[in-house]
Amino acid sequence: MIKEFNTLRDDEIEVLLKAPVLVSILIAGADDKIDKTEIHQAVEIANSKQSRAREQLIEYYKEVGKDFKEKFEQIVNEMPDSPEGRSEIIGKELRKLNFILPKIEHKFAIKLHASLKDMAKKVAEASGGILGYMSVSYEEAKLMELSMIDDPSDY
Repeated sequence: MIKEFNTLRDDEIEVLLKAPVLVSILIAGADDKIDKTEIHQAVEIANSKQSRAREQLIEYYKEVGKDFKEKFEQIVNEMPDSPEGRSEIIGKELRKLNFILPKIEHKFAIKLHASLKDMAKKVAEASGGILGYMSVSYEEAKLMELSMIDDPSDY
C-alpha cells in the first residue's frame, strides 16, 4: 500500500491508480483509433516510470505497472470509438482527481500531477511525427496539458 493513500477510500485509490492509464488513452487516441503500437508505447512509458519517476512516485508507479496493459486494453474496449467520446468520458474521470489530490500529502500531489503531464507529453511524442518520434498533433497538444486536472501547486 502506498503510504500517501492511507487516508483515502478504495474508490479514490482506484481513480489514482487508473489515472496514468486514462492519461495514456486520452493522448494516444486523441487524433484517431488507438492501435497496438500506441498500446505498446504507453506500456513502455509506464514501465520506465517504475524506475525513472520522481523518487516519491516509484512505489506508486510500481503499483500502477502491475496491471497497466490489462487496464489499458480493458478501458479502451469499453470506450467509444470516437476521440471526442473518449475525451469526454476520460475528462470526467480525471476531474475526480480535483477532489482526491487535496486529500493527499501536498508534495506528493504536486509530483503526481507533474508526472501525469510528463506522461501525456511522452505518449504524444511517441505516437506521431517522422518515424513516430518528436511530433505532437494538434489534438494531442490540446489535451496534453491535462487542463481538466487542477494544479495542486495552486492550493
